[in-house]
Amino acid sequence: MHTPSSRGPVLIIPAAGAGTRLQSNTPKVLSPVNGRPMIDHLFDRYRTTVSRWVLVLHPSFEEQVKEHVTAVTGSLDVAYALQPKATGMLDAILLAQEEAAAANPERIWITWCDQIGVHPATIAALTRMSAEHPSAHVILPTVTQSEPYIHFVRDARGRISAVKQRREGDVMPQTGESDMGLFSLSRDAYFVALPEYGREAGMAESTRERNFLPFFPWLTHHGHSVLTFAANNQLEAVGVNTPDDRRRLEAYLRELEGQ
Repeated sequence: MHTPSSRGPVLIIPAAGAGTRLQSNTPKVLSPVNGRPMIDHLFDRYRTTVSRWVLVLHPSFEEQVKEHVTAVTGSLDVAYALQPKATGMLDAILLAQEEAAAANPERIWITWCDQIGVHPATIAALTRMSAEHPSAHVILPTVTQSEPYIHFVRDARGRISAVKQRREGDVMPQTGESDMGLFSLSRDAYFVALPEYGREAGMAESTRERNFLPFFPWLTHHGHSVLTFAANNQLEAVGVNTPDDRRRLEAYLRELEGQ
């Protein structure tokens, strides 16, 4: 039996990408947006919410990222895991288990390193719902958008029953419901159910990666709860993958941070 933790959640950030599509001369997590590395934006977003950070890095730039993080974080509790091969987000998230467990969290949050536009109100809502529904296996904000990159299919009871992904060549609807790269998992979901799913999950046919998002319909099929709520703004769901994405987010962030 574990001792319940009164601290905030652990935040896992898969950050092993090289930033090739961004035409960056730094690892993706250090690529600048409005003149500041992406990881700095994430530290600002979650500093008052998160108890421990776990960055999942590629070994080739581990020391570069650690040096930067040490210089900017002060007393924040930041740990690291390594992903030597690009086998997918599922594996990246699982690689953080040892460092996440060391903090003895009640909830484990996950966000992509390029998902830097999340609104403070969305973070507050996720914090509130995580406290109100401690047994929920997964809680996540979603957005409705045209030409979605991700789309959650729901059954007659409104539960997530499948996920479609443009990157995997799935036929996408004109308008869909997408995640926004931010998730809250219970201890049981992260330390028990996700490894079980990982033992069953194969590689996607198109990308040859092991994807994380199909974990949600898997949970539904196994009788577990996946709760969603609406985010504040569609632009929260934009990940910084290309120079065009960066320009869109820079304008949005200037407006958001000016409020």
